[in-house]
Amino acid sequence: MAGGTTAERGARPKPASGHPGEGGGGGRFRLPRPRLLIAVAAAALVAGGALWALYGSQWLRVGKVTTSGIEVLSRAEVESVAAVPLGEPLVSVDTDAVQSRLRQKLPRIDSVDVTRSWPDGISLKVIERKPALLIGKGAKFIEVDADGVRFATVDKAPAGVPVLRMTVGRSAGSGRFGTERLMREAVAVRGELPAPVARETRAVQVRSYDSVSLELTGGRTVMWGSGEDGAAKARALTALMKAVPKAAHFDVSAPTAPAASGS
Repeated sequence: MAGGTTAERGARPKPASGHPGEGGGGGRFRLPRPRLLIAVAAAALVAGGALWALYGSQWLRVGKVTTSGIEVLSRAEVESVAAVPLGEPLVSVDTDAVQSRLRQKLPRIDSVDVTRSWPDGISLKVIERKPALLIGKGAKFIEVDADGVRFATVDKAPAGVPVLRMTVGRSAGSGRFGTERLMREAVAVRGELPAPVARETRAVQVRSYDSVSLELTGGRTVMWGSGEDGAAKARALTALMKAVPKAAHFDVSAPTAPAASGS
């Protein structure tokens, strides 16, 4: 019969029954099982080889330690405290622990960068603290850096570093203007000094928060006042010393009205 039966007219073609990847269309591509196993085995071999190279190979073990940036500290002293494990796999060195040991045991170190230098080295890049002032302690001196940190005691005063002299009365050195605060104020004043004046400063005298003075070479003195307006005081002192080069006493405690006297 024309058109066929109802059942025949309503029939729909069935999708191909082939496996995915075998030309039926619509299926996801998959590696044949042997290729998949080979790929997994290759990846495992690469990972295993990398681990062996990092932890088992004799080529990537710590063979040397290099130190740079030291001025006062000795290389032997720094490397002894660092205690880098020679012969150990380079990748296993705890660089944070090395850095922590150095900063804790050698307070002269302000910062240190500990890095791996492939294939077999550890690099220690040290920045030492610089003394801004000295505090007398018997026949010795305590070095104080620009942040007010006391970091070392030395037998001999470093050249060009002024001594801090504190003659603070009970009322002036109490409360919020205690000794530590006044010491930091003196350090701040030292940091504001013009370079030529800083080189000639032999002592920083602190009597109170508002009374900081300098003792220069040749018996000259500078009344600085408080640590406030340091930049303006530095400019005023530079101009004053040029205008009255033979003066013995300079006063820049009020930088808008500096004064000089004596000769």
